[in-house]
Amino acid sequence: MSGSEKFSLKQALLIGACMFLPVQAGAASPSTDTLAAKHASANYKEFVELLALPNDAVVPADIQKNVAWLEQAFQKRGFQARALANNGKPMLFAELPGADPAKKTILFYAHLDGQSVTPQQWKQKSPWDATLKQKTDKGEWETIPLEKLYGEQVDPDWRLFARSSSDDKGPIMMLLTAFDALKEAGQKPSVNVKIILDSEEEKGSPSLGEVIRQNAELLKNDALLVLDGPMHQSNKPTLVFGNRGVAQATLTVFGAKQGLHSGHFGNYSANPAMRLAQLLASMKDENGRVTIPGYYDSVKIDAAAEKIMAAVPDDEAALRKRLGIAQAEKVGKNYQEALQYPSLNVRGMAAGDVGAKARTIIPESAVAELDLRTVPETPPEQLIGMLKKHIEAQGYHLVQGNPTDEDRARYDKLASLASEEVSASSSAARTDMQAPVGDWLYRSFKATYGEEPVRIRMMGGTVPTGAAVEALKVPFVIVPLVNADNNQHSYDENLRVGNFVSGVKGLIGLLQQPF
Repeated sequence: MSGSEKFSLKQALLIGACMFLPVQAGAASPSTDTLAAKHASANYKEFVELLALPNDAVVPADIQKNVAWLEQAFQKRGFQARALANNGKPMLFAELPGADPAKKTILFYAHLDGQSVTPQQWKQKSPWDATLKQKTDKGEWETIPLEKLYGEQVDPDWRLFARSSSDDKGPIMMLLTAFDALKEAGQKPSVNVKIILDSEEEKGSPSLGEVIRQNAELLKNDALLVLDGPMHQSNKPTLVFGNRGVAQATLTVFGAKQGLHSGHFGNYSANPAMRLAQLLASMKDENGRVTIPGYYDSVKIDAAAEKIMAAVPDDEAALRKRLGIAQAEKVGKNYQEALQYPSLNVRGMAAGDVGAKARTIIPESAVAELDLRTVPETPPEQLIGMLKKHIEAQGYHLVQGNPTDEDRARYDKLASLASEEVSASSSAARTDMQAPVGDWLYRSFKATYGEEPVRIRMMGGTVPTGAAVEALKVPFVIVPLVNADNNQHSYDENLRVGNFVSGVKGLIGLLQQPF
């Protein structure tokens, strides 16, 4: 970006000075743009300080340090905050005092833990040492002095590289910054505000449901807003109303008791790898549609939902180019519609050895690791049950563990299907897009950003909303604020500086919008 395109804090304040919002006769408050730019700039150093704290949930002491830091950060802004016990890895609760019974109560969810790191993969001193970078003319990221972030000329396309910069400390810091802005404007939030910060989201939130149940009265609310996940690829304001769940299973097909010489026994003893391939092939057609009877039958998509999904500005040609595929599977009419159906994915296969270790044998078994992405209409137990029936319909006898000699003597086709127990955190969940909380968010984002937000009926991935929704019994919406190309979960995770400012802006507008 050229120097003329960079925005200056002074310029933002000058522009904002002419864009007042009436509060009372003879008084005016700064514009949302001005407030967001000013307080984002003021809080970058605090954000860098937060990013310097390691936060892998496998180290309870690190989680405790993050909780202590954030507890003070919320208290500094007038919140009542305290840790919620969770087996040495506490979660954090915060609430603005003086709740108004006439207002709706919103519970904001985010997570303070992050993915584990392999430091040598990162192109910087440390994943915890926030590093400012800009893209060169060659499309490569080069480090620039961090002090530039604290100056008056800030390029919105600069990136701040650090673990959890986008997932999920960035949104937490945006929320804190929005409250700083409201305080300067002399405004109170339009809703009662509660906040819960998860400490084990990156581990699947195994205890979130239980912590919520233990603190049910404290966390009582009218709607849940999840500040997590990436925005749409277009970087337009985004609202997500649901997420798929996930179930996992291990399918093993058995052959002879041990690996056999392929010369002596080829054409005589069935190869389990070949049988596994045939079995898997029987589950999907050449268009990628699952052929297991009843797999999609529960999913119904009405005309209104189709219209909203068709309006999502997905560039599917660019998406296919990025993925390196010539065409997409034909499960839905478009990318968004494809995500509304349950999937059946082979995430790994093993049978014998490959490469230099390959031997001329018939392997004794072949294994496929499966994941089944669920939707609210297709609970995991239902899909696993259908999968089991389909395998049996192909002539297989299913065993627990390894087959016995009696099993081997009696049945030609032997297999096992072991599925993991699905936690609430891995369950699919979805809120009606016409629900009051959805309408509130839509009106707020449209007014704040001056454009229609991208509304996604259900994203493909899984977040721990299922556990929270099950425990709280309230509607939820995911409000992603970070750039889609943030390298989430990988090395060189980053947050676009412009997204930090726009995220603060969106949250200010939301907290000003009457529910």
